[in-house]
Amino acid sequence: MVKPPYIPWFIKNAVYEEYMGRQAINYFKLESQIVIETKGRFIMTYEEIIQFHGHECPGLAMGYRMATAAMTRLDSIRAEDEEIVAIVENDACGVDALQCVTGCTFGKGNLIFRNYGKHVFTIYCRSSRSGVRVYFHGDGIPEDLSENRSALTKWIMSASRDSLLSIEPTSISEPEPAKIRSSILCSFCGENVMESRINQLNGKPACIPCFEQQRKSA
Repeated sequence: MVKPPYIPWFIKNAVYEEYMGRQAINYFKLESQIVIETKGRFIMTYEEIIQFHGHECPGLAMGYRMATAAMTRLDSIRAEDEEIVAIVENDACGVDALQCVTGCTFGKGNLIFRNYGKHVFTIYCRSSRSGVRVYFHGDGIPEDLSENRSALTKWIMSASRDSLLSIEPTSISEPEPAKIRSSILCSFCGENVMESRINQLNGKPACIPCFEQQRKSA
């Protein structure tokens, strides 16, 4: 008889239940970690996300729960290229979890940052042309956990989705795929600059720092 894989408590509860609704998902043990195989591709484990971020904290757990909820609702898998687009409204720890779960990164051009100071992720799937907006409200967080980061992190990972966040369909204008642009030499510092970030100063191309510096000294 094959022994079923060990499922950590933080996956066994809410997160595990969400993923079990997906198709073609198998859980198996590999080097004492649970690896989730979705439609033939691998998703990073929560332990690997902690290693990527550098430490475990409530913010990372928040981002993990938000991102996994969105990907589950969209029935999407981690983006290899720009299949998924994410719009984040803060630059806190949770964004690292989102990058790992969704495959959306600044380097690929499918991670958009809007500095609104909100715990909100909007995730859009190009193939289905559908998107969801996830808001972490945390209404169910017990008051006695607010000063205990470790206990709060564990609670976030095991709590029901409704006690943490709201998720609703949303429509957005589909962002254009990332483009490789030509570079132009800044006439002031002599460094190459992406052409879309060049300003004209007295008829000369200027990078943003030089443009601002020249205007201040004028």
